[in-house]
Amino acid sequence: MNGSTTPARPVKLVIQIPCYNEAETLPVVLAELPRAIAGVDVIETQVIDDGSTDDTVAVAQRHGVHHIVRNKGNKGLARTFQNGIENALSSGATIIVNTDGDNQYSGASIPDLIRPILEGRADIVIGDRKPGENREFSLLKRLLQKFGTRVVRSLAGVDVTDAVSGFRAYSREAALSINVMTSFSYTTETLIHAGQKGLTVVSVPVAVNPVTRPSRLFKSMGAFLRKQLVTIMRSYVMYRSLSAFLLLGMAMLLIGAVPVIRFLYFYLIGQGDGHVQSLVLGGVFLLAGYLTIVIAFLSDSIATNRRLTENILVRVRRIEQQEGPALGEDNRPVEPGAAR
Repeated sequence: MNGSTTPARPVKLVIQIPCYNEAETLPVVLAELPRAIAGVDVIETQVIDDGSTDDTVAVAQRHGVHHIVRNKGNKGLARTFQNGIENALSSGATIIVNTDGDNQYSGASIPDLIRPILEGRADIVIGDRKPGENREFSLLKRLLQKFGTRVVRSLAGVDVTDAVSGFRAYSREAALSINVMTSFSYTTETLIHAGQKGLTVVSVPVAVNPVTRPSRLFKSMGAFLRKQLVTIMRSYVMYRSLSAFLLLGMAMLLIGAVPVIRFLYFYLIGQGDGHVQSLVLGGVFLLAGYLTIVIAFLSDSIATNRRLTENILVRVRRIEQQEGPALGEDNRPVEPGAAR
């Protein structure tokens, strides 16, 4: 050994802002972003335009946003978030912060958000808005936020206090492993995925700004709950398929055993002819339970192959980052000073 050491890689923070018709609030969001943070060598901004019909891109260009990516049409928040992660990684980001274009989150909280990653204590940091104490939320919304967070925390196996917060920081390694499959929102799915991958997730309190308009992500609380419920169930089955189907199959076996035992009891005392329906019903549940348990083990095998595929994908992404950006067909980079 010659005693030489590899120079430390500069810490580059990319602050990404998914936008859909945010020309009015985007200047305020950009103005609040920090220009310097202790421990960070480079800070760059990135706007992902999700098919806006207003001047969002032009506003981003005028304010000197470093990276602008445009979706070909409105793809939804989840895909927009994934496109931004891919482009930030291609630009050499060490840490990626995701915030909203509607000025919900305070840019002044970004240093607190990334500190656990800088100190090596976390892979993902969630900005805790303390929704249970936010008086701008209705009582029903506060209660639902608490309940939803408890469900996600239980399913994901990670300690979070605001599961649907979009104000987050990701280390480069955590960002490389992100694969969002849903089209609605990435918040709950990425947490369940993080728990499955064994990533360290922490929460930090963050400041929020007064609400200026209703969310464009969902039209009503009912629609939000339905979509989140589907996302949670889909993510749980995807990442914890063995336990999901095994529990369901065992429950069916137990339900099926009750009428079968009932039939056997009456059969032994000579009254079985009048209880054949119990045998039929129990047999149906026992068969369904058996098939579900078979599906549990088959789905676990598929999940194992998926994890191997995800590991290969991470390796491919690392190679792509060395060779340069590799944007998908759904998004296009726009130079900050280029004509619209």
